[in-house]
Amino acid sequence: MKTNDLILQTVTKVAAFVIILFSLSIFLGGHYSPGGGFVGGLMTSSAIILLLLAYDLKTVAGILPVDYKLFIASGLLLSVLTASGSLLFGVPLMTHAFTYVDLPLLGHISLHTAVLFDLGVYLVVVGVTMTIIQTIGESE
Repeated sequence: MKTNDLILQTVTKVAAFVIILFSLSIFLGGHYSPGGGFVGGLMTSSAIILLLLAYDLKTVAGILPVDYKLFIASGLLLSVLTASGSLLFGVPLMTHAFTYVDLPLLGHISLHTAVLFDLGVYLVVVGVTMTIIQTIGESE
């Protein structure tokens, strides 16, 4: 049974928010620089683990009522469909496509199919990591 640690919980709320924002930044920049779905997924998992350390498993499960096994399944499906989609167009496996579009608020940006693959990897990494951590935490 944990005692109530107000300072740890307050700092954890801010730190977890900053870690998740940074992980999304690394995720979205992954096809231009090092990073992507794997590193972003690990950072998101570390933010959730930080919440688990500051609070207990029931409290975090109440805040994030997510079945991480569904993250694994949907991430694998998305990654496989994205990777095999190139075969439908007669190009080598894992070839990605991109285009440039003009969006009202964002301006001239590029859209890549590699982001869809990275999203699948991101979901798998978060799902596997959190399933392992929750399984270990429930056994106590």
